[in-house]
Amino acid sequence: MADSNQSINELATLLDAAKCVAIFTGAGISTESGIPDFRSPGGIWAKMQPIDFQDFVASEEMRRESWRRKLSGKDKMANAEPNRGHRAVAELTKSGKAPAVITQNVDGLHQRSGIADDAMIELHGNATYAGCLDCQTRFELGPILTAFSEDETLPICDRCCGIIKTATISFGQSMPEEEMMRAQEATLRCDLFIAIGSSLVVHPAAGFPMIAKQNGAKLVILNREPTGLDDRADLVLNKEIGVTLGGAVGIK
Repeated sequence: MADSNQSINELATLLDAAKCVAIFTGAGISTESGIPDFRSPGGIWAKMQPIDFQDFVASEEMRRESWRRKLSGKDKMANAEPNRGHRAVAELTKSGKAPAVITQNVDGLHQRSGIADDAMIELHGNATYAGCLDCQTRFELGPILTAFSEDETLPICDRCCGIIKTATISFGQSMPEEEMMRAQEATLRCDLFIAIGSSLVVHPAAGFPMIAKQNGAKLVILNREPTGLDDRADLVLNKEIGVTLGGAVGIK
């Protein structure tokens, strides 16, 4: 308990001293809400191979398989609630200390915790809605999944007849340029960068912590497991995210 309190106090001290905080979140913050991650030994991709973007576009069967997976996992994501870690991040944004949140997550839990859409930088997109690959029209998932569950009808854009896909970034799909630019700006602006719940192995997103460090910012890594950047960080906390961050921010 003493060690835990010391860690929370060290993080709180860094937060108090910071003028501008960049927050970077990965799957670890959402596993505490019951959403499984992708890359761990027991994660989603250990059970099934991800579908490459080019295969999704080229093959109707791959598109059907993608929507089958979405249908089978919809309840787990839809029923998840923001946890103490999400609420602590939201408090930091509301206070003005952290003007933006960079995330690798696609579950929308940061927005549900109270963070405004324009404060979110979603590097890997968002799985809570879909979009046309051609005209970018947004579609809600409910009607798509209802229709697909009846006879596996593939959704087609009613504006341009384009292919509809969940608004996530798949393997082989280009990273969103605007989001990457915004993340770079937030990283260079901060004097404290906190990487939360990320293994920091997926590039280019995982490069932001070192960009911040090389630009003179303090670097904190809060993750249950060690990462490859731990030796470069000013503070490493291999602890539960909700308890640690919540305690440092003062969120129950």
